[in-house]
Amino acid sequence: MYTPINQWAEDDRPREKFLLKGKSALSDSELLAILIGSGSRNESAVQLCQRILASTNNNLNQLGKVSVQQLMEFKGIGEAKAISIAAALELGRRRRNEDVVELDKITSSKAVFQIMQPIIGELHHEEFWVLYLNNSNKVLHKAQLSKGGMTGTVVDPRIVFKIALEYNAISIILTHNHPSGKLVPSDQDKELTRRLKLAGQQMHILVLDHIIITETGFYSFNDDGIF
Repeated sequence: MYTPINQWAEDDRPREKFLLKGKSALSDSELLAILIGSGSRNESAVQLCQRILASTNNNLNQLGKVSVQQLMEFKGIGEAKAISIAAALELGRRRRNEDVVELDKITSSKAVFQIMQPIIGELHHEEFWVLYLNNSNKVLHKAQLSKGGMTGTVVDPRIVFKIALEYNAISIILTHNHPSGKLVPSDQDKELTRRLKLAGQQMHILVLDHIIITETGFYSFNDDGIF
């Protein structure tokens, strides 16, 4: 007897399962079911996608060669659903053909300077950026947290660590520029560093360094022994 997906146990519904257990926990048919959204009166989206996959011996490469018109021969698959399936498989094909982007790896304070100097080193106003790193010290994400005037910016620690959680960062590096060219941390710089380091400890996210960038040089809290 056919049971609609919305009556399944929450763990068995493709969208809920995706959110609760992650994309790798879903079968090919469940992932396809998310794309088409619904099945027909007599079968669920998952059952319909199982039939579609079976027609190609459960081979996604073969399914990628099936035309929109051929997909529409399955009851419950209209033009919009067929195009969604074909478009998703084409994205997968293009992804395979692209080179894997090599993430920048932080091995020293100089490496941070080389990444950030082109971004903030020559600005006439102050900006505060954070580098979010994985457990191999590779940069997952760079984010501008604030933009100020000639003498300072305001940074909200909640936003700093909200982004860290979004990217599953293990550690972070704080950076900002001094338009004056002076490589001396202010009392405000020191206090902000202390507060963010303390907040990071509470969340088990390490603050590895705070680096001040100018056009020609940099200052590292870590190198100077402040950390």
